[in-house]
Amino acid sequence: MSLKGTELIRCMDTYAPPAWAVEKDRIGLQVGNPKSEVRGILVTLDVNEEVVDEAIRVGANWIVAHHAVIYQPLQALRTDQPAGRLFQKMLRHDLNVYIAHTNLDAADDGVNDVLAEKLQLQDPRVLITYGEEKLKKLVVFVPEDHHEQVLKALGGAGAGWIGNYSHCTFNLEGTGTFLPEEGTNPYIGKQGQLEKVKEIRLETILPERIQERVIDAMLAAHPYEEVAYDIYPLDLKGKPVGFGRIGKLPQPMPFKTFAQLVKQVYQVEGLRIVGDPDRIVQTAAVLGGSGGRYFLDAKRMGADVYITGDIDYHVAQDALAYGLCLIDPGHHVEHLVVERVCQVLKQQLGDRVPILASKVNTNPFRFL
Repeated sequence: MSLKGTELIRCMDTYAPPAWAVEKDRIGLQVGNPKSEVRGILVTLDVNEEVVDEAIRVGANWIVAHHAVIYQPLQALRTDQPAGRLFQKMLRHDLNVYIAHTNLDAADDGVNDVLAEKLQLQDPRVLITYGEEKLKKLVVFVPEDHHEQVLKALGGAGAGWIGNYSHCTFNLEGTGTFLPEEGTNPYIGKQGQLEKVKEIRLETILPERIQERVIDAMLAAHPYEEVAYDIYPLDLKGKPVGFGRIGKLPQPMPFKTFAQLVKQVYQVEGLRIVGDPDRIVQTAAVLGGSGGRYFLDAKRMGADVYITGDIDYHVAQDALAYGLCLIDPGHHVEHLVVERVCQVLKQQLGDRVPILASKVNTNPFRFL
């Protein structure tokens, strides 16, 4: 079964909703044609010429990346310069490039969830909240003999979660009426005859980002040729959306011991640290990418130690004055999300096309 770019984009947009990106972020399809057929997918942190060569070599005509290949407005596209050569090669080989940046930072199973998971943070919470997930209510009318089938399909697609409870629904018995007109093929009844059927009004709740997937699952499980259903926006507080995560470590430990753990689980050659190596730390905050400016937020939320990249000299001095330990493992630790993106795509798309994690190390920094 062939796979079109529009389906891959829909899958990524469900995983990392574009609405969760910060204002003016450069996300979505940046190079290529959304209607093109997907022959292979290469997932990477960055797009450079080495990654493009890798995509060509492995037969992947779609690249899914975290960092934008077009970030600043282009003033020129000269093929005697690196950027121009890169775009020339991508277009010459019909490559497509899709970007999930700050929306992937905020996403469930996104950058910050993966970084928190590696540290085994307990009950992690969002560090910097800038929005909340929009919720909707779905109401569908189901004949009694298919009620359980539709209910399970909705729950399996991700609807019906309230806290730690899944498959939450409300069900009310009633009578549905319909008159099949000419050209119909009704599951119940005959053309031209008014039918009265015992049905169940099934209500459930769902995040807006999975609405399309839930409706597809509902329609596939429902026996009717034309399904009656309603969707209502809800004025309820959804799950907070934002950058970074904060939580407790499994056990308190000296700062220097924790720093060694970070170095190991984040697979880095070296770290920059700020603070007393012998201080005992228990609450840790982490934010992938460049998060130095948020150190006071981490402090206010009770962090003993804050892990983020690209920390500058003055931020380090200020954090030290506030008594907050810092660990800078570099910006490139975000590459740890690449395997998770591959897993999510494989779960959603199956084995219809090869889905590969890039083997190119795009980190420009080396340690002597």
